[in-house]
Amino acid sequence: MTPDNATSVRRFTEEVITQGNIDSAVKFVWEDVVEQAPFPGQGPGLESLKNVLRAMRAAFPDLIFTVQEQVAEGDKVASRFEWTGTHRGTFLGVPATERFVRVWGIVIDRLEKGRIKDTRIIMDTFGLMIQLGVLAPPSL
Repeated sequence: MTPDNATSVRRFTEEVITQGNIDSAVKFVWEDVVEQAPFPGQGPGLESLKNVLRAMRAAFPDLIFTVQEQVAEGDKVASRFEWTGTHRGTFLGVPATERFVRVWGIVIDRLEKGRIKDTRIIMDTFGLMIQLGVLAPPSL
């Protein structure tokens, strides 16, 4: 069961996020999925998740999401990831900057019958805002 869950998560990230086939998310995610750490304004369920992914793809049309490391145990999969893209549209209230970004994070997914039932994403939003020029890098 565990390797299948990890494979499902990798297929979701490749097909839905990187390739931008947002509507195919239903193959990998339950309709009543719960985002434990939602984006600002993100509501519950699959449709809201798809809206977030559409917003990311609109803001970063060349977005590439890469799973760099995974640990799976039982019904949970933890994935360390990195995504890259060029900021060409408004994202989290920040108008397009045309800057290329590289953002890291970790997501913990719980799956039921091979589909994501709940998820928790921890992303370096602070680093993203520095790369976009919204925040000045801290001086040490």
